[in-house]
Amino acid sequence: MTVGNTTDIEKLKETLFSLMLDAEREGAVAMLLGFAHERGFQAAVNDLLEPVLQRVGEDWCRERISLAQGYVAGKIAEDVLLAAVSSHGNLRLDVKGPVVLGNVEDDYHSLGRKMVAVFLRAAGWKVVDLGNDVSPAAFVDAALEHGARVIGVSAMMLTTAENIRAVRAELDARGLSGRIRLAVGGAVFKLRPELVREVGGDGTAASAIQAPALFDRLWAGGPEGEGT
Repeated sequence: MTVGNTTDIEKLKETLFSLMLDAEREGAVAMLLGFAHERGFQAAVNDLLEPVLQRVGEDWCRERISLAQGYVAGKIAEDVLLAAVSSHGNLRLDVKGPVVLGNVEDDYHSLGRKMVAVFLRAAGWKVVDLGNDVSPAAFVDAALEHGARVIGVSAMMLTTAENIRAVRAELDARGLSGRIRLAVGGAVFKLRPELVREVGGDGTAASAIQAPALFDRLWAGGPEGEGT
């Protein structure tokens, strides 16, 4: 791959975007690794991967692409970042966190949570993923064990989203609500934004690709931080 001017970069971004939407994971990764071989992993991330992921996130918010397409895009990003680490590529990623993720008690819809984990890791966060059907005590215990200041709780439906109240109650009972922030997410929160506050959440993100910005804000915010 020979990369020249800005026009070449724009063409490559269009190609990468198309490969992501067509679920051509191997082709997209090969393209990014070829670019990295020529320009370095930092350029591959800054010039190609990040702007294309931003476009994917914007299109997902506008419901122009599917959840599955967004997930593939996230896995491509993860593949490239893992390749950079394994090859000792000169890639500068912040080391943030850790943060705790999981699906709330009685919720087994894992795809959204897994997408959030992918994009958080791509943004430099250390993620402790507890999986599905996580009890309130398990969330808080894990946050204390790992020193996490943000817990991310996923719920697909209203019936399971209501169970997030118990996570907030657990934090309150242990006197941790000012020290550990609660990020909530899932399809129901897009339909009912007011539910974030009703279940005790400190904030949500419209898409998985926007989750890192939310976690940045909640981690830094403390009790008076933004929560929307």
